[in-house]
Amino acid sequence: MLDVNLQIETEAELLTLHCSTPAQWVAIATDHLPELMSDHANCERKAAAMALSLMKHFSKDTNILSRLSKIAREELVHYEQVLRLMSRMRIQYRPVSASIYARELGKLVRLQSDERLVDQLIICAIIESRSCERFSVLAPILPKQIGDYYQRLYLAEKRHAVIYLTLARTMSSEASIRARLQQLLAIEATLIQQPEAEYRFHSGIPSKP
Repeated sequence: MLDVNLQIETEAELLTLHCSTPAQWVAIATDHLPELMSDHANCERKAAAMALSLMKHFSKDTNILSRLSKIAREELVHYEQVLRLMSRMRIQYRPVSASIYARELGKLVRLQSDERLVDQLIICAIIESRSCERFSVLAPILPKQIGDYYQRLYLAEKRHAVIYLTLARTMSSEASIRARLQQLLAIEATLIQQPEAEYRFHSGIPSKP
């Protein structure tokens, strides 16, 4: 059984999303499988690119580089798996626009170098956590092949969230990380609960059926 109220725990930090996925979003998921899964595939590809991009900030730490490299590889494998699953299920992949979710979170990244990296890592942790939460609400209601796959994916994405938050905690004081995490989680919750016209993997409350 997946944990709907996801909590991501590291040594001294607890990442708890400030809201659950709105029921309105869950209710129409099965009616929007092509958009949902096409966007999910795109999210996995973008997550791989982000992990690769972050590697340049840790060029002297081979342990961190190895962990980020593994995340990038895993995300690309997930991308390929989603596409194969769609093909087996005869769900047509289609080009879809990105949701406002990641774009709006990206606008919150501070400009100063160290703060920028901290924000990027925290936002990555939040996005991975939200992905886990979405898997947990989707797995019981989607076709069995997709639901089973999302259950398997849950643990990998949870581990990625832990890694990103742990890395952020090495970049600044514990108090600073906790405060910034709560700020960003509060804003993330507003994005998840606001109306959005297009149905996407991380979109808010559907404004149309």
